[in-house]
Amino acid sequence: MKRSVLTRYRVMAYVTAVMLLILCACMVAKYGFDTGADLTFVVSQTHGVLFMIYLVFAFDLGSKAKWPFGKLLWVLVSGTIPLAAFFVERGIRAEVESLISDSPATVNA
Repeated sequence: MKRSVLTRYRVMAYVTAVMLLILCACMVAKYGFDTGADLTFVVSQTHGVLFMIYLVFAFDLGSKAKWPFGKLLWVLVSGTIPLAAFFVERGIRAEVESLISDSPATVNA
């Protein structure tokens, strides 16, 4: 597996987790203080698009790492739980580092 597969996943895990925390803060402002409805809409739409990209990259990593379905499902769902993606990403990185090969693949002509 190439390092870029893990890097893509890690970047999207952090971006998705941060956007989810921002979305939670916007929801508190919107429903708790009746302000920021437009900002909440923009943040929620942005998080939704980024979460879909996260799902693609996490699924790609899981299929290349040959994870069982339960583990793949947990990694996919962790992007919906505030702060969970930070912890799950750390564990996944530690596990997948051993599967990475930085040597270029040979091409048979």
